[in-house]
Amino acid sequence: MSITLLRLGHRIFRDQRITTHCALTARAFGCEKMIYSGEKDRETEKSVKDVVKRWGGNFEIYYEKNWKNFLKNSSQKKILLTMYGVNLPNVIDKIRNESDIVLIVGSEKVPSEIYGMIDYQVAVTLQPHSEVAALAVFLDWYFKGKEMDIKFSNAKMEIIPMEKGKNIKLS
Repeated sequence: MSITLLRLGHRIFRDQRITTHCALTARAFGCEKMIYSGEKDRETEKSVKDVVKRWGGNFEIYYEKNWKNFLKNSSQKKILLTMYGVNLPNVIDKIRNESDIVLIVGSEKVPSEIYGMIDYQVAVTLQPHSEVAALAVFLDWYFKGKEMDIKFSNAKMEIIPMEKGKNIKLS
């Protein structure tokens, strides 16, 4: 199984925090990598790589100047997460049969040509929402909650669950 996140239209000044949150959510919820387009942002890449170095796993982040070529050349099923598509509960069982997917979220307005390039347009609610929330909800439904038990290899830090307070185990 392979799940990639494609973040469209990253703008350094406006989107740095949300793009980082998309990457962290993708990593924590089971994606293998994030590809982003728009403006190349070494600081966001550095931040995500630092999280992977400390918290483990093999998550990768890449910049792709030409997202259209990436989608055209990808054999993965392409899933646009939006509020305009088929509501998630009505399509998730069909999508779970796909083992190699690319999830697409925007930052600025999603270019209209994307609609001719996707296999699924999935709504995570039919209301305005955050791309980070859409990604988390989609992945939780896709994995049926099993992503909550992911153990990351090579972790230098690990959270020890507690009812109150916090405890981090350092390796």
